[in-house]
Amino acid sequence: MKVTYICHSCFLIETQKYYYLFDYYKGTLPTLNCEKPIYVFSSHFHSDHYNPTIFSLLKEQGMKNIHAVLSKDISPNRYPEEIPVTTVTHHQQYSLGEDLFVETLFSTDEGVAFMLSCPEGTLYHAGDLNDWVWEEETEQYNKQMTGTYRHEIEKIKGRHIDLAFLVLDPRQGKDYARGITYFLQQTKTKKVFPMHYWEQPEIISTFTCEYPQYASVTEYTQQYQSI
Repeated sequence: MKVTYICHSCFLIETQKYYYLFDYYKGTLPTLNCEKPIYVFSSHFHSDHYNPTIFSLLKEQGMKNIHAVLSKDISPNRYPEEIPVTTVTHHQQYSLGEDLFVETLFSTDEGVAFMLSCPEGTLYHAGDLNDWVWEEETEQYNKQMTGTYRHEIEKIKGRHIDLAFLVLDPRQGKDYARGITYFLQQTKTKKVFPMHYWEQPEIISTFTCEYPQYASVTEYTQQYQSI
């Protein structure tokens, strides 16, 4: 698989048979193979995770086989025209074709997280599912947030995940790594791509310095080829 970081929480994954594009809202796409199907996933309606302009950009490249997988909280009036849409909600399972299968988790913010099973392996994209603990919030709020987040991640406890795209948000201050560390403790993840770091990629180096046990699975570069 080849992974290209586009912007914020958006990644393009290319396999021998398909493209998968997660949570596009801005950024330049590479030149694509117009004959290869592309699945466009959007985890929720927030403007930094869903921009319907993506479908126009794909058509401009001549992409012929586009399928959208959109969280239910995205308004139908923002759906693409003449493109098939699979609407998803949390804690469900969906078949996207003979060899593609997606599961959803409940987000601690909006929408869903995606667990995609494809011929090359298992991909997880968190969307905004994270342990959103904030210093300015009440102790009760933060405890509830942590409990909800851990309850969701425990649903996939012990799962083998080839590529995981996880929130690492510097706005959380000292609590920036709560979500990503718990996820890595609970799953068997081969490679993790931090995201949602608001153009502060130095947080990745901070993370691997403070948590050296995860340095070998944390990806720094914009592209990665494996499995």
